[in-house]
Amino acid sequence: MQKLRLRYAKRGRLRFTSHRDVARQFERALRRAGVPMAYSQGFSPHPKISWIGAAPTGVASEAEYVEISVVEAVDPAKLGAALDAALPPGLDVLESVTAGPGGLAERMEASRWRIELVGVPAEILRDAVTRLMATEHVEVERLTKDGRKLIDARPAVIAAEVLDSAAVDRDSPVGVGIDMSDDTPAYGILVAVVRQTTPAVRPDDVLSALRVVAALEPPVPAKATRMAQGRLDDDGVLSDPLALDRAATAG
Repeated sequence: MQKLRLRYAKRGRLRFTSHRDVARQFERALRRAGVPMAYSQGFSPHPKISWIGAAPTGVASEAEYVEISVVEAVDPAKLGAALDAALPPGLDVLESVTAGPGGLAERMEASRWRIELVGVPAEILRDAVTRLMATEHVEVERLTKDGRKLIDARPAVIAAEVLDSAAVDRDSPVGVGIDMSDDTPAYGILVAVVRQTTPAVRPDDVLSALRVVAALEPPVPAKATRMAQGRLDDDGVLSDPLALDRAATAG
């Protein structure tokens, strides 16, 4: 049995797709691509697929990860290309590697989020973020299936900076997916590194925290995109979670 690890993106309208529907799309695409999947045992066998920290519904991502197991040796690059062709536009396979030693989930300590706040000038957003980072604890309310719950969102926010959309190159990594017309007034973009805690602090929790500390109310819904996941180094930079797998394959 061979195990492969894939990084994929969830873009455009597909950001509104639930994780359950994304999983179904992947299973269909694996069948269409003719991938020799390994299956679980028992009365109702399922393909061996392991999802790593899926992004919330309504959030785009450039850094989603999944593990699959196959019963025949395959070329990771060819499998990734075939699967990408079988998936709908907006679910895009970006990389496929043979799994090396160690678990993938344990490499996911934090995420880097880009949150676009159209209608909020960068200087106003920068002031709100400064207030947030200067505060030790910020409780926000979240609606769960068990009712409303208070969580402390501030400790999970490791770092935050504010960019002006007018100064962002749309072809740069931070500019991926920016969707605005040429006459859209400049607005603020929050780039935040958030530790993956329990319960998880999501982009909407960060926005709720800004509302608490600075009464920040964007006039239109913000657009959040996960740009990266990985381990945090001593400088608060995220490492590439697939780097160890590439090194093991090269070795």
